[in-house]
Amino acid sequence: MYHARYLDFAEHARTEFVREVASLHNKETPLLQANEVGFVVKSIHVEYHSPSFLDDFLTVKSSVTQLKRFSITLRQSIFRDEIEVATLIVRAAAVSLKTYKVIPLESWFSESLGEYMTPKEQ
Repeated sequence: MYHARYLDFAEHARTEFVREVASLHNKETPLLQANEVGFVVKSIHVEYHSPSFLDDFLTVKSSVTQLKRFSITLRQSIFRDEIEVATLIVRAAAVSLKTYKVIPLESWFSESLGEYMTPKEQ
């Protein structure tokens, strides 16, 4: 599989992750639109461990490794069965969709993200 496809899979998983966190507070999908908040990726580090192929069923597991006032860092592991094929470390900042300036994460969202914390990658 082409290496850039892993970025696409991880992006979809991050979107679902935000939806899941928002649903804990009955905020669901309108979270970003209603509050005019978006997330922009500041950096991504990708490490490829094993190949995957057309028709492989892949699973993405996301966890928070660092939570700051304005940003989150996620570890996203992509698996084929029990084999980890790629690991992504993604740092994203919260931004206003009106001004595109960095803004603080809402407290309820930060608290919910805390439930998904794992130790920071070494």
